[in-house]
Formats: sequence, C-alpha cells, structure tokens
Amino acid sequence: MSKNNKKNNKKTESDDFKKLTKKELLHRAKKFSEQYCVGDNKDFTLKDKPTSYFGNEDKALIQKTLKMGIKALAAMQDILYAQDKWSVLIIFQAMDAAGKDGAIKHVMSGINPQGCQVSSFKGPSSEELDHDYLWRCQKHLPERGRIGIFNRSYYEEVLVVRVHEQILRGQKIPEKLITKDIWENRFEDIRNFERYLTRNGTIVIKFFLNVSKEEQKRRFIERVDNPDKNWKFSAADAKERGYWDDYMHAYEELIKNTSTKKSPWYVIPADNKAYARIAIASAIIHALDEMDLEYPKVSAEKIAELNEVKKALLEEKE
Repeated sequence: MSKNNKKNNKKTESDDFKKLTKKELLHRAKKFSEQYCVGDNKDFTLKDKPTSYFGNEDKALIQKTLKMGIKALAAMQDILYAQDKWSVLIIFQAMDAAGKDGAIKHVMSGINPQGCQVSSFKGPSSEELDHDYLWRCQKHLPERGRIGIFNRSYYEEVLVVRVHEQILRGQKIPEKLITKDIWENRFEDIRNFERYLTRNGTIVIKFFLNVSKEEQKRRFIERVDNPDKNWKFSAADAKERGYWDDYMHAYEELIKNTSTKKSPWYVIPADNKAYARIAIASAIIHALDEMDLEYPKVSAEKIAELNEVKKALLEEKE
C-alpha cells in the first residue's frame, strides 16, 4: 500500500469517528468491552487471556479513540452527579508496573473532581487490623452521584495475604477461624458484599490489568534507568516478582470466584498502555449507559420561577 493510500485510510477512519452518533458510540463501547468481560464464567482461566493487543490500528487512531472515550465518560459522569441516585465503584488490581496509576490518571482525566474520589490501599494499619478486612474499604465507598476508584482494594486479602500466609497469621484473627476454607469463605463474603452494594445502587466494576512477566521486567528496568521514575521502584517490587506463578494462581481463583454478571471482572491486556485505557474507558461507559441516566426533571413551578428570574435579570438597568 502506498503512503498516500495509508494517509487516505487514516483520514477516512478519523472522519468515521467524527460522524459517530452517541448511540453508535455507546454500542461500540459495549461491543469492545464485552470481549474482556469475564461475567459469571466459572470456567475462566487466566492463561487463555492475552496480555498484548495484536490489532493493526494506527497509534494516532488509538489515541483519538481514547480521547473520544474520555469525553463521553465525562459527559455521562456529569449526569450521574446531577441525578444523585446511583454511584459507581471501580476497582483496579494488577501486578506491579501494570499501569494502574496511569490508567486512572488518563481515563478519568476529563471527570469533574467534585464527582470522583480515588482511594489507594497499602498494608493495613494497626487500627485497621483491629477491624474486619472490609472495614477500611467501606469507609471510602462513593456517595450517590459519585465515582469511587479503589487503587487496590479488599481483594488484597485474597491475593498478597494468600501468597504470603504469614501475613494472615499476623492479622489478629482467632486461630480456629483460620481453616482450609478461609479463601472460599472470603470469596463468599466479597460476593455478598458486592451484591449488597449493587442492591443499594452502587455499581461495582473490576479491572485486572493483565501484564506479561516480560513487559513487567522491561518496565522495571526503565524505572531503574530513568531518574524521574526511580521513586516508583523498590527492591520489594522485584522480590514479589519471584512469586509470579503464585500470584497468577491467586488472581485466577479470585476472578473465577468473584466475577458475577452484575459485578464483573474485566481482564484487560495491559502490555500496551494506550489500548488498555481504551478498553477500561469502554467498560465504564457501558456500565454507565446501563443505568439509563438522565438529568433531573424540573417541575413546571420551578421553570416558571426560573423564567421570572431571567426576566428580572434582563430588565436590570446597567
């Protein structure tokens, strides 16, 4: 294909995006995100899920698609905030260097800060250990009309705690409650908790950024070589890499046991950051569209009052 033909094709694709109606955009977002949605598939296996994107879309087109998704997401969030009935909880889980922070920063870049809150969860404090493991996350659940983002979450309790069971022994849990069924019990607790949230108007969407071991290695080296990224890296990150297979098993188990139709997991190929962000934005757009959002209806009395205010303003003397 000649350079001119390639340019013409890119221009045509770009023009096609400009002509998309809102309905068409929502349809595309749904179709695009569904391929990464686990839903209630109990036969899920992580090894069958790609970490890379193998399409041939132009980089500029991918960036344009992401920009459109961010714009659409911002518009829908504005209605969510105005309606003040639903709330959305978005959970990000991933191995180190998979791109959680960047995804949150870029995908939510157009969102009004008043309608969004981000909470990050590291190792629990002594106060948090004096409560059940869901307690510290419950305190940060989003209010109606808002989007809450958890950068890591209560799922750490069936991930890092499962990989390093010595952590479990230090959580002040009565010894007789630490049985061979503890992980199944926690999966059940989490399913019930998310079902409770859904029944009360909080939609839960969960993303696992599926980065390959090879790509993580490349990003680790980049963080060491780039002084501006040194702060992002520690020896502990590299040490956890040694438990890769254990983490993959833990992720597969938690996704298989806690992904439901109403609170699904999305397994996003994360080796290509820009593509991963499009998939994330599409899934959130699809979830918001399912809520049938609309701006609050104003009563006839209120409209009459507003018209009187407008009339008075227009009649003001300078």
